[in-house]
Amino acid sequence: MKPPFEKVVARHGPTVLRVVRAVLGHADADDAWSDTFLAAMRAYPDLPCDANVEAWLVTIAHRKAIDIIRATTRRAIPVADTPDTPSREHAPDAHLELADAVAALPTKQRQAVAYHYLAGLPYAEIATLLGGSAAAARRAAADGIATLRRTLAHNPFDASPHPEPSHEHS
Repeated sequence: MKPPFEKVVARHGPTVLRVVRAVLGHADADDAWSDTFLAAMRAYPDLPCDANVEAWLVTIAHRKAIDIIRATTRRAIPVADTPDTPSREHAPDAHLELADAVAALPTKQRQAVAYHYLAGLPYAEIATLLGGSAAAARRAAADGIATLRRTLAHNPFDASPHPEPSHEHS
């Protein structure tokens, strides 16, 4: 029996938010998170009881992030004069530095790192999301982590997002 949808949101909401923040940045993450759970709520009654709910949600989040990226590239966004640097008053410097370093990764590396290290998806599922093989997803994630380690080597903050997930990776 599937748990109530509210419990699904409570359990997997933080993971989905970390993933969309890593893929999109903070500015569009809330919209992607909301879009993800609205779409998931509509589809949840038809989800098989034995489905991997977290992987299903990350797949939806991936598609919503792509929709936002496409929409953003199609429209001009008028802005008033902005400061030269973003506000950093709400997060510790080390976390902002890590977020900035992740945001600077090439798209496939950023997505592979987010989906594997933040959402815990195995490489085979990442390959399905991004296209390509599990080996290519593993390589993109490894290259992304290597770049993060080099970028953040001067920082005492641990450059790896979190320990390697314990489940199968391919």
